[in-house]
Amino acid sequence: MFRRELVVLGTASQVPTRERNHNGYVLIWDDDAILFDPGEGTQRQMVHAGVSATDLTRIAITHLHGDHSLGLAGVVQRISLDHVPHTVPISFPASGQRWIENLIDATSYYHQADLALQPLTEDGVVPDVAGAGSRSGFTLRAARLDHGVEAFGYRLEEPDGRRLVPERLAAVGLAGPVVGELQRSGSVTAPDGRTVHVDEVSEPRPGQSFALVMDTRLCDGVSTLADGVDLLVIESTFLDRDAELAQRFGHLTARQAATVAAEAGVRSLVLTHFSQRYDDAGEFEREAREVFDGELCVARDLDRVRVPGRR
Repeated sequence: MFRRELVVLGTASQVPTRERNHNGYVLIWDDDAILFDPGEGTQRQMVHAGVSATDLTRIAITHLHGDHSLGLAGVVQRISLDHVPHTVPISFPASGQRWIENLIDATSYYHQADLALQPLTEDGVVPDVAGAGSRSGFTLRAARLDHGVEAFGYRLEEPDGRRLVPERLAAVGLAGPVVGELQRSGSVTAPDGRTVHVDEVSEPRPGQSFALVMDTRLCDGVSTLADGVDLLVIESTFLDRDAELAQRFGHLTARQAATVAAEAGVRSLVLTHFSQRYDDAGEFEREAREVFDGELCVARDLDRVRVPGRR
């Protein structure tokens, strides 16, 4: 059975708290598991969340600040220790390559992981890698954000397809192995001798989408990534009363993040990356609710958030 959900490993910003670990998010998408922004402590949070290193089919890093990347060292060593059999691509802003290489080789260990480094220099599709564990047929795209260092956000898109309608199949007498043949070839011969095309017994199935937007000011990339997605995970480091601080340090407020989601037609919104200066997480929800009326999660560590069902 297909499973599509976000596993939240950490929700703090620069400074972790007693309740919030540094960043970390695993998107489970059918047979794939993409680890985004492994901050310090990610390996242990994966244990708490029941996510294995062998599950990971990709690591994607938005930028090379420590709260989004220091956990890479431990995760890579765990991939090596567990003898993960497939290649694990690691995408990241190209300007951070020396830090990525340092993190991968931070201490002495047996280097048995098969990693494929993918430095990003421009917006667009993040290429597939031969031998990688990805099997779900989606496209991963990156778009540049506006932070104090080079940063990219990510958007996962599933292509549109078609869904077979059981009632239509029954009406033309199709059942069993011939249905699989119909899906593979596009047409089959029905019991009455006529040719049945797949379009006759199916209906459009819109693809699903996901986006992750971390540290950034408002910019074109934020809107591009968020446009119409089913599930948006977006930083909301500050509350709107501290909007000047957000602008100065390259972050969003909860109101800004929720406004982006509302204007982009997002179905489900996850707010995360909270400054330690705030004690009441309910303030983020109240601020977001003033402008966004869809599904909303003010993320806590170890939350699991499902991707909404198809439209």
